[in-house]
Amino acid sequence: MYGTLRGALAGRKIAFDRDTFTASAEGRISGHGKTIRIRAIHVHYEVAVPADALEATERALMAHPQGCPAHASVQGAIDVTWDASVRAGDRTLTFRG
Repeated sequence: MYGTLRGALAGRKIAFDRDTFTASAEGRISGHGKTIRIRAIHVHYEVAVPADALEATERALMAHPQGCPAHASVQGAIDVTWDASVRAGDRTLTFRG
């Protein structure tokens, strides 16, 4: 999903800081021993964009799961959620999907 979001930002010509754009993921599993199952994955993004790119950044965030092959592959089998902390100028906003 990280790469898909990165592509969505670049495709919209949003100048984001590639050095500080990060993603972290957490998963929840169930089962015991050798038989386990991934139940959920949550991805958290940190990204800085110009203040005037906030609306386009929000659109990229909302659209990126649908364009992600990995998300499409596990959709319905694994609950995938995300949130993003977006620094835009002197503001920091949080988005969830």
